[in-house]
Order: sequence, then C-alpha cells, then structure tokens
Amino acid sequence: MSNLELRQQVQSYIDQLSTDKLLLVADFLVDLLEKDDNEATEELLKIEGFKEAFAQAQKNVKENKVISVEQLKRKY
Repeated sequence: MSNLELRQQVQSYIDQLSTDKLLLVADFLVDLLEKDDNEATEELLKIEGFKEAFAQAQKNVKENKVISVEQLKRKY
C-alpha cells in the first residue's frame, strides 16, 4: 500500500469517528510526534561538540553574522 493510499484509508477511518474518539486519536498523534522530536533531539545531543556548535550558531544569528542561501548559491 502506498503512502497516499494509507493516508486516504486513515482519513476515511477518521471521518467515521465520534468527537470523543477523535480527541483520543489527536492526543495519540501528538504523543507520536513529540516522541519523534525527543528522539531526534537526543540523537543530536549525543554528537560530540553539538551543543557548543549550536550555541555558536545561535550567537551568530543574533549578531547577524550569517550568509543567506542565495549568497551561498552564488558563491558555490
């Protein structure tokens, strides 16, 4: 089953749910998304030097020491 077909099937099921069950499904989906976000964050934090590099990147953004994507495209 393709991704599109699966999404259409899930949408069909969702359309048949009562409001109470729809709220339950919505909560479940939020939990799934948050779990993915947390796992991705944990993976990044395991990379040696990531925290420092991220902090420096945030500082560069605040100080406007950044290059636009268009400038990068022209340069490379």
